[in-house]
Amino acid sequence: MERDRTISTPKWPAWLNATALLIASFVAVATMSLQVRPGADIVAVAFPPWWSTEQAFSAAASADAAIIRMTAIPSLLVVRPDQHDGLARLHNAGVWLAIDPQAIAACFSK
Repeated sequence: MERDRTISTPKWPAWLNATALLIASFVAVATMSLQVRPGADIVAVAFPPWWSTEQAFSAAASADAAIIRMTAIPSLLVVRPDQHDGLARLHNAGVWLAIDPQAIAACFSK
């Protein structure tokens, strides 16, 4: 008689499921809490991290955004976008992300 050979499939470790759930919930909470409120006059904008301060300033100026303050990270600025399609122009100028400035005030102030 020949023995049945079963092929065992590798199983995920139990901690990997918990880690994936933790990361997914962190991303969901972060995106909900960092969103720009509708009708906000002032926003924090994140340019690519390898950009210098001069590049971020010139990109914000090209989108007609008034710079309110800098943060500890040179590519993260708090600006007042133009009233007419200001956020769209900032995105065209190179902004990756627009964030509620109150959400980042404690973390990135100089």
